[in-house]
Amino acid sequence: MAIGGSYPNRHLLCLFPLIFVTLITSVYGTCQLSFEQDNKLYNYSLTKPIRNFPHGILSEDGFYKVAVNGTVLWFQLCDAMIFNHDPPTCVDCGDCGGISRCGMGCSALVANIIGGYPVCTTLGYSSSTFFELIDKTDPLKGITAKLFNRGSKSNCSLAVSIVCDTNGVQGPQTLELVGTCDYATKIHHPSGCALIISSHGNGMGWFGTMLILILFFLGVYLLGGAVYRYYSLGIRGIDIIPNLEFWASLPHTLQSSFTSLVRRFRGPSHGHRSSYSPVNF
Repeated sequence: MAIGGSYPNRHLLCLFPLIFVTLITSVYGTCQLSFEQDNKLYNYSLTKPIRNFPHGILSEDGFYKVAVNGTVLWFQLCDAMIFNHDPPTCVDCGDCGGISRCGMGCSALVANIIGGYPVCTTLGYSSSTFFELIDKTDPLKGITAKLFNRGSKSNCSLAVSIVCDTNGVQGPQTLELVGTCDYATKIHHPSGCALIISSHGNGMGWFGTMLILILFFLGVYLLGGAVYRYYSLGIRGIDIIPNLEFWASLPHTLQSSFTSLVRRFRGPSHGHRSSYSPVNF
């Protein structure tokens, strides 16, 4: 006996892949930056797989870490942090996963020693990240990711400069306190290098446009003729192609025309025997 509720469940199951793709796109879609400058289109895609780095900018450890003068910073770009080892131990971690999952509920966390204990402050989330150029006059230098945490307790942020480096990865080694709760660091990574999608030139030009128009109208002619011959004339098989004899003979016609044109410019070959020979009487 069929259960009436099985059909809605079946449709819901079919939607799961679409929901999953939408979620992934919404997260990773924020890790892109594109702009046009001097007739060049620059595109940065931090999560795009590249050679030797299948996860793009994402740290395979689940986080980046830097410690300077007793201050420890953990962060992950384009995703939340994951700790399989060396997790943060903080007194206060309520808005970044709590004590049992400290660091796994945000994308950037900093710990400062206060009163002899490490007190953690959330600096930002992947959903509150935006990107800008490190140097507007030199787009190839890299981009800066800025993470924010605008909460009731404090307004904090983290700026990570992703310097373009095609030779490999160099993790964060410096940490600056720019404001009261604003930190800055930098890494070197190939994902910080821009991909120039198009440069110099204003389109395909008149020849490319004309070629596309010719191919378009040719396609319309063939498709329209085939439909007409199929439904109106009842023709089946390969004969539904309009002017089939012409298209079948076209390669031979082009070859003959090309050969004739070459002979006209080159003249008769040395092995060619004339139809007329001089005769001595």
